[in-house]
Amino acid sequence: MNEVYTDHKNRKFIQYKDKIYRIPAPFDQCFFGAEPTKVMTIGNRFNDESGAGQYAKLPAFAVAIYDTIIGAEQTEDYDTMQKGLTWFQKNFVNEYYTLLD
Repeated sequence: MNEVYTDHKNRKFIQYKDKIYRIPAPFDQCFFGAEPTKVMTIGNRFNDESGAGQYAKLPAFAVAIYDTIIGAEQTEDYDTMQKGLTWFQKNFVNEYYTLLD
């Protein structure tokens, strides 16, 4: 199976670390990069300037969803923001608490 695939109902899925993640709308329109399962390190945006903040390691597809959540918050699109938060709570629990809670 490829890392990213679409089923017969046009739903997007990604296989990462022996788990299959369903990518819900509107996040299925995100650009996940050339390597959607490449692991990236993301810092909590409220970290202090000393660098002593919290960090999480996420695959690129989850980073794209995280970025969309932050953008939705900035543009006051609270429906999209909540959909993203719910997805993170279900799929990346520890990273949710590090970055979004």
